[in-house]
Amino acid sequence: MTISGKTAIAGIGATEFSKESGRSELRLAAEACLAAIKDAGLSPSDVDGLVTFTADSNSEIAVQRELGIPGLRFFSRVDYGGGAACGTVAHAAMAVASGQADVVVCYRAFNERSGHRFGQASPSSRADSTGLEFSWHLPYGFATPAAWVAMQARRYMHEYGATSEDFGRVAVAMRKHAATNPAAWFHGRPITLEEHQASRWIVDPLHLLDCCQESDGGVAVVVTSLERARDLAQPPAVIEAAAQGTGPDQMMMFGYYTGDLAALPAMGAVGDQLWRRSGLTPADVQTAILYDHFTPFVLVQLEELGFCGRGEARDYIRDGGIELGGRLPVNPNGGQLGEAYIHGMNGIAEGVRQVRGTSVNQVPDVRNVLVTAGTGVPTSGLVLGAAG
Repeated sequence: MTISGKTAIAGIGATEFSKESGRSELRLAAEACLAAIKDAGLSPSDVDGLVTFTADSNSEIAVQRELGIPGLRFFSRVDYGGGAACGTVAHAAMAVASGQADVVVCYRAFNERSGHRFGQASPSSRADSTGLEFSWHLPYGFATPAAWVAMQARRYMHEYGATSEDFGRVAVAMRKHAATNPAAWFHGRPITLEEHQASRWIVDPLHLLDCCQESDGGVAVVVTSLERARDLAQPPAVIEAAAQGTGPDQMMMFGYYTGDLAALPAMGAVGDQLWRRSGLTPADVQTAILYDHFTPFVLVQLEELGFCGRGEARDYIRDGGIELGGRLPVNPNGGQLGEAYIHGMNGIAEGVRQVRGTSVNQVPDVRNVLVTAGTGVPTSGLVLGAAG
C-alpha cells in the first residue's frame, strides 16, 4: 500500500505564539484542533482519529472530550521530540489510506517557554533505554541540545570550512522572513549579520541567535482522503510522500556513532524515501520548510536532501540563496528561529499555506513543498503538492 497522492491536509489551525500563554496546554491543544477543523469546513463530529507526539502532555481522550468528538477509531503517538512532526502526518495518512479512520487531526501544544523548557539542563531518573544513552554524558554536564549540536557543528566547520558567519546567514534569512509575518513572535524585528555575531555565546560555536526561540502555543492539521478533501472548504495540500528514518547507531538528539559527525544520516534516509515515493527531485521543489532549531543543521539538511553537494551549503546560501527570491526560499514564515518553536508543526502549516497560495510571504508558482522535522534525532519528512 502507498499513501502517495491518496491523502491530503485539508485544514490547519493554531493559537497565537507567545512566551506566556496564560492557559493550560490542554486548552491550547483544543483551540488549535478546533481551528483546524473549522478551517477544513468540518465539525468535531466528523473526526475519528487523533495523532500527537509522545512528548505532548495532552492525551487523545482528553482532547476528544474537550472537542466533543463522539468517538475515536484511531489514535497514535510518535516519539523523538521534534522528529515526530511530519511523522504525525504520516501516521494519519496511513490510517486514512488503510481505512482505519476517515478524518484525523494531528496536534502539538505546549507551554515550552512558561512551563517546562526543553533547552534547560536537568538530571534524569529515566530507567529506560534512553536513560541509558543519557547516562554516558549527563553526569559530565553534557546536558543540553545546544551542547550536543555544537559538537557536530564544530566538526562540520572543520571538515568543510564553514564559519560562524555562514550559520549567521541562516539566522538573518529566517528573521527577515519573520519580520513580515504578523503571526511571528519576531514580526517587525529583523537582524543583521553583525548583530548575530555580537550575540552572546551559548556553546561554542553557537551564538544565541543560532538557537531557536522557546514558545508557548499549539498547532494542528486535519488529514483526510484527497477525494474528500476536494469537497471541503480549502484547496487540499496533497501528501505526495511521507517518510520516517533513522541513521546507523542512532541515538537520541545526537549522532556521534554514525561514522560521520558532519552529516545527518537520518535526514538523508528520509530524503531518499521522499524523492523515491513522490517521483520528484530537489529541482521540483519551489520552497522548503526545514527544521531550524539550530542554524548549522539547516546547512547540513540542504546537503543531505540533495539541494547541493557535501560542504557546498555555505556557498548555496550566500547572497540570499535561501531568502525570498533566492534559489530556494527556506521557511518563508520565519521558521522556528523567527516565527515560533512548536516542534515543527508550524512549519507543516506554512507548507500548506504555500501550496494554497495564502502565505503572507508567498513564493510564486508553488507546486511542491518539502517539509522536514527534527534533526539529530530519528526524524521524518513530507512532500506536499497542489491538487491537479
